[in-house]
Amino acid sequence: MNRREPNKPIRFASAARRWGRWLLVFSITGLSPWAAAQETLHAAASPKPAIVIIIDDIGDNLDAGLRAVRLPGPVTTAFLPHTRYARRLARVAHRHGKDVMLHLPMQADDGATPGPGAITLAMSEEEFHRTLQADLASIPHVAGINNHMGSLLTRQPQSMLWLMQAINRRGALFFVDSRTTAATVAQQVAAENGVPNLRRDVFLDNETTAAAIAIQFERLLNLARHNGSAVAIGHPHGATLDFLEQRLPQLEAEGIRIVSVQTLLQQRQLPATHQAAQPSATELASANGNDPARETHATP
Repeated sequence: MNRREPNKPIRFASAARRWGRWLLVFSITGLSPWAAAQETLHAAASPKPAIVIIIDDIGDNLDAGLRAVRLPGPVTTAFLPHTRYARRLARVAHRHGKDVMLHLPMQADDGATPGPGAITLAMSEEEFHRTLQADLASIPHVAGINNHMGSLLTRQPQSMLWLMQAINRRGALFFVDSRTTAATVAQQVAAENGVPNLRRDVFLDNETTAAAIAIQFERLLNLARHNGSAVAIGHPHGATLDFLEQRLPQLEAEGIRIVSVQTLLQQRQLPATHQAAQPSATELASANGNDPARETHATP
């Protein structure tokens, strides 16, 4: 991180840019700037560890999707584009005060089909942007993007540059790197282009048993206690939803806050990265033993 103390005009200009971006976020998402500011100030003053929970792969299954968007607290919801129930469920999520994300399908290195609206390495820049715009248009109230699959594409600096440039042109969007490969450069390119960003720390349900989910959830809490915050991704599996419906209401008594992606980004001040120093692709790859990256597929 560059620790040079900027002069006051630069600091004021930077602050103006940050507030301008978030005012645009408020206008698009319908959040109250005062309410959001109050939440952020409270969060910043609170010593309690914070967790972000993102539920991916919503849109194909109505019953599972409704359970996901009705989870207690500001759980973030990520929708697959052009799926049968995505538009309807995104509206329900928005009404429940949830962040809505586009769960952007990206090409995987194992040949698995990412689904409708996928962006691929073979696309021209024009095809890439046309596909992305159609995906964004298919989901209402989108505040951010994370990758669905993408173990091939998130390793490609040029493809990630096109994505971050598109995010900047649209404005008021954040990016969360799902880290389906340890070799991802997605968060690094987001940071280099001034896109507000986070990265996934834990997959809750690589194994969909109650015991395995509980272990990963405790890992999430321990990371948050140690680092101040942590980000988890789960999926609308029955076992995951059962666990979260029971476990989330207990966290306040344990001194843990559930926050939205936008709230955590505001706490960290934009442009945000998940760590004080932006990790290189080599460092991320070396961390694979403790933080396994895994390709995830849509829930049937």
